[in-house]
Amino acid sequence: MKVSLNILLWAAFSSTAIAQDYEAGRLDSLIRRIEILEQQQSDNCRQLQYTVKDSMKVEKGEETDEHKESYNGDPSYGKYRIGGYGEMLVRHKDYSYNRWGGKGVYRMDRSEISLPRFVLAGDYKFSRWFHLGAEIEFEAGGVGTEWEQETGSGAENGELENEWEKGGEVALEQFHITIPFAREFNVRLGHVIVPVGLTNAHHEPIFFFGTSRPEGETYILPSTWHETGIQLFGNVGSFDYQFLVVNGLTVDGLDKYKYLGGAKQGLFEQDIFSSPALVGRLDYKGIPGLRVGGSMYWCNDAGKNSSFPHYYSTFKVPIRIFSGDAQYTNKWVTARANVVHGNIGNTIKLTRATIGRTSAAYSGNTPIAKYGVSYGGEVGLNIGNFFHTHKPLRIYPFARYEYYNPQEKLAEGWVGEVRDPRCQVAAWTFGVDWYALPYLVVKGDWTTHHVGTDNAFDWSTAYKSENDFSLGIAYVAWFNKK
Repeated sequence: MKVSLNILLWAAFSSTAIAQDYEAGRLDSLIRRIEILEQQQSDNCRQLQYTVKDSMKVEKGEETDEHKESYNGDPSYGKYRIGGYGEMLVRHKDYSYNRWGGKGVYRMDRSEISLPRFVLAGDYKFSRWFHLGAEIEFEAGGVGTEWEQETGSGAENGELENEWEKGGEVALEQFHITIPFAREFNVRLGHVIVPVGLTNAHHEPIFFFGTSRPEGETYILPSTWHETGIQLFGNVGSFDYQFLVVNGLTVDGLDKYKYLGGAKQGLFEQDIFSSPALVGRLDYKGIPGLRVGGSMYWCNDAGKNSSFPHYYSTFKVPIRIFSGDAQYTNKWVTARANVVHGNIGNTIKLTRATIGRTSAAYSGNTPIAKYGVSYGGEVGLNIGNFFHTHKPLRIYPFARYEYYNPQEKLAEGWVGEVRDPRCQVAAWTFGVDWYALPYLVVKGDWTTHHVGTDNAFDWSTAYKSENDFSLGIAYVAWFNKK
């Protein structure tokens, strides 16, 4: 009996000890859980403080602590993005095809509908150090076959050619690898946009008023201008900079009608790199809404980039381009202005060597000017602010003026063909842009070209004016990004 009692007492004591140990274990577990929750709450509060601080920095345009620790290139996407832009256009004209015959155009009503361009673009970050960018343009519906009528070059006087030629174009406008070292310094290798002039630097259709790109720059410069080489770029304070070494222009496409507009390489599978070009651009963005930029281009000898360099082996053909542009935008007003000045050296020798070339892929038969020039400006007022709607309206009536002349000045002592006044054009454009969506715009405009004058208000030149009425729709969007 005594033994049984001892056994019962030992069992009760053991149960009590086990229960105490269990409760103690539960208490320790609860304490650990409380400590973990407190640490998480502290971390969350700290992260919230950092997020608020970084948000305030972003609003002020400053770099966040996260970006300072790990710069990863363009912050607008994480891993990839796919998108592009496109334009559709219908146009009515009241003039004939060929300005360069006789006294210029005569009155002729005609209409056109076209797909000026459809562009697919994408970026992909392979890793922290290597980012791919690409852009493919389908111009005028892509590549096909067509009958071609020469209407604008002056070379063939409007004849209807009895041969098949390429219609439209498919072009790889960008294909490059970017190495993002820091916000202040990045390296890009491959096929890149040449940022000379306002239109090349900002060529997407939501960045200009009207249904078509401003004529002046696109007339005397390649557009969109893209070449292959190396690009250094970055942001320092209120300035964005770009410096490029790319393949240079060629003399093969120079003429008096489009100046440098046809001098871009690209006819063959390889571009000639015998005389590369240096390009620089600087943009100031220190005042909200204002961007002021300038660019320069220098190719030491475009003759070396010819498919037939022996024609130009005894002299150099240097090409220099200087441009300046500005944009100001706020809730009510958007205004832009630009100027481009081109300079080609040794144009007398160049023209004499070029005239009569029948074996070259690009044949020239006109005197080439020493200077070509373009300048203009546009301003639009957002009348959508007058309407009190659930979503803000953006409706911009606008006006644009341009002057351009690919034959602004011939070299001193030129004894060949005199300056052609039909190269001088002063153009007015009036229209409306309605942004139905932030990335989609509907456009309509009327343009009148005054031929043979540099006077913006000269309505009675020796040549008939050329008038266009156009309607278009365009978009710029990223379809997907992560």
